[in-house]
Amino acid sequence: MHPRGPLGQLSAATPARPRAVTLAFGMIVLALLAGVAETLLHMTIAVREDSAGPGELLTALLIRGTVYLAVLAVSFRMANGKPWARTTLVLGLGTLGLASLLIEPIAAVTSAEGDLFDGRTFTSWAIAACRAVHVITVLIALPAMLSARTYFRNQSGSRAARRASTVVTGRSQTVPRHT
Repeated sequence: MHPRGPLGQLSAATPARPRAVTLAFGMIVLALLAGVAETLLHMTIAVREDSAGPGELLTALLIRGTVYLAVLAVSFRMANGKPWARTTLVLGLGTLGLASLLIEPIAAVTSAEGDLFDGRTFTSWAIAACRAVHVITVLIALPAMLSARTYFRNQSGSRAARRASTVVTGRSQTVPRHT
């Protein structure tokens, strides 16, 4: 029997999910939504300005969509206490993820001639806002995941510990093993 149901709800035998893990999961989902919004805004500009063909747009959309779905899937595993998922997210979001979010704005600031804000449109401000939300939510999620160290440590050994301390009675029930 799995300690969590199909929707991730806790059974009586599973320790409660810490607030930090719930916060991290929520921030990752919010970061993904900001990324989707930013992607749609970029796509709108590309279509309006005819700066990319349909093939290029579809390729970019498939790549981002695949990455975002993978992050979401791993985030669900992290929220359900999988230590490998937490490690994957901390390393992935904390390095490649943040770097990919920060390189473009840093390059824009360092290469700007004159007033950095000249010629900005509503869409460019909306993109900047999406990017800011994306970065801030990742920066909140990372320490939240790291602060739940004990929860993930306990989860990694909990299945083996339950197997070692229980015997199956034959009626889908377990009873404590007496040592």
